[in-house]
Amino acid sequence: MCGKIPCKCEKAPSEPCPKCGKTPCECPKKVKIKLRDGKEREIQYMIQTSFWSADGKPISAEEFLHNLFGKLPEFFKDEAELRKIWSNPITRKALLDKLAEAGYGMTELKKLKQLIDAENSDIFDALEYISFAIKPISREERVAKAQFDIFKSLDINQKEFLEFVLAKYVETGIEELDQEKLPDLLKIKYSAIADATELLGGVNRIRATFIDFQQHLFATA
Repeated sequence: MCGKIPCKCEKAPSEPCPKCGKTPCECPKKVKIKLRDGKEREIQYMIQTSFWSADGKPISAEEFLHNLFGKLPEFFKDEAELRKIWSNPITRKALLDKLAEAGYGMTELKKLKQLIDAENSDIFDALEYISFAIKPISREERVAKAQFDIFKSLDINQKEFLEFVLAKYVETGIEELDQEKLPDLLKIKYSAIADATELLGGVNRIRATFIDFQQHLFATA
């Protein structure tokens, strides 16, 4: 002991955090809030973003979650209905449009993912977590769990195309699975729509393949 105040003895460096690998730990600090279902949700404590109420007033992250939790039952009654809606790009887009009209557009939903430390997850996972306290999984994990069922009835060309689509989904998010994105995906993958239709069996079959696989992707947690 050096006997000095403050102590000037050399201190052994602390162990790096097993999660972030840094010393001191730089993992985001989390706090728990309890919603009206009596269950707790974890949120990042010092998130650098702003939230607004439906009438444009600044609100806290906790108020944002309470408001969203109260609003979501207007759009789906349970987890099974949310999963069914999200599994089809047509009904999913209708839900996203309704949420946007209620003040929860893509910007707000992406902030929500950041708030609950689920930026690599699907927006589905964020809605599911707030509504039913089901822990999010990453998009990569979702694809890994579903790929056997997705690919089992496809030919080699369809499988190759959906592997490309799923890679884009993992990289970017649910926007890649919108019907309006399909022509762009085909052009990126095959350069010409004509080449794509020849390989994949025509426009109707391509569209059916693109819609049908999403049921498997969101079939289970």
